[in-house]
Amino acid sequence: MRFFITDDDSAIRSILSQIIEDEDLGDVVEEAEDGCLLEGNILNLKQIDILFIDLLMPIRDGIETIRHIKGEFSGKIIMISQVESKELIGEAFSLGIDYYISKPINRIEVLTVIRKVMERINLERSINVIQTSLNSLLNLNQPKVDKSNILNEKRILEVGEFLLAELGIVGESGHKDLIEILQYLFKYELTHTFEQHFPTLKEIFVQISKKKLGLSAAQVDITREIRASEQRIRRAITHSLNYFASLGLTDFSNPKFENYASKFFDFTVVHQRIKELQKNTTIQATQTGVNTKKFIQVFFYEVKRLNSEEIFKYR
Repeated sequence: MRFFITDDDSAIRSILSQIIEDEDLGDVVEEAEDGCLLEGNILNLKQIDILFIDLLMPIRDGIETIRHIKGEFSGKIIMISQVESKELIGEAFSLGIDYYISKPINRIEVLTVIRKVMERINLERSINVIQTSLNSLLNLNQPKVDKSNILNEKRILEVGEFLLAELGIVGESGHKDLIEILQYLFKYELTHTFEQHFPTLKEIFVQISKKKLGLSAAQVDITREIRASEQRIRRAITHSLNYFASLGLTDFSNPKFENYASKFFDFTVVHQRIKELQKNTTIQATQTGVNTKKFIQVFFYEVKRLNSEEIFKYR
């Protein structure tokens, strides 16, 4: 099983991780100190089976976080808290949590709850296998419809969302524009070969602007939307550059910094931004070093690479 632990108390996260590790119940894939760091689709991409989440957290509490990820996250949720309010606990259960564990943490209670949730997960998976087998038998004589492109597009967009989160861009105004570009490039590649011709920035922005405004939109409106989209994406890329420069300033060996900074940005640009951060300055000239076309190309190819890796395949 794959676990994710969310609690603003590092001691609680450590205790839960140790219990899971000692009993060989699975892997703690990641930890977070607040619910504001959780997104349902990202949890799914990381194939989280069981999410531990604290009720009271400083920025976004457990109740609000469950509301936020409800409908997207497909795993099980175990809430932990020292709160004894029946109203809050009842609300948590109504939102879909599977179990509630009271603090202070009791090892036996944690083990009992985890094993019950694991049993439920395994049972549901067995039922799904049986249902899939029955559906296959019932559909043997039905005409087959090729849904591969639809499924692949959905998957590519999910991985794109994950990568933007890794790049520190989720929540930025250019986030949606980059996802629309990813969708356009995916469809474009179905009929074109990028080795021969990768669409120009102008082609890309024209197409996503037309899609957004509709084919009947006036040229002046399309031109205005193209400029607005370019600005949003440029700001988002600059935000990502600042994000990686901050990581590099703190620790050059940070896995995200090592994996992505040199792929998406020229080393000299990242180095210059780190120097600016060291001096606590905000030199606007840094933005001129942002290469939008390179960023979009690398974004597309990196999404395709991540999509091919085992961790992003469906179970």
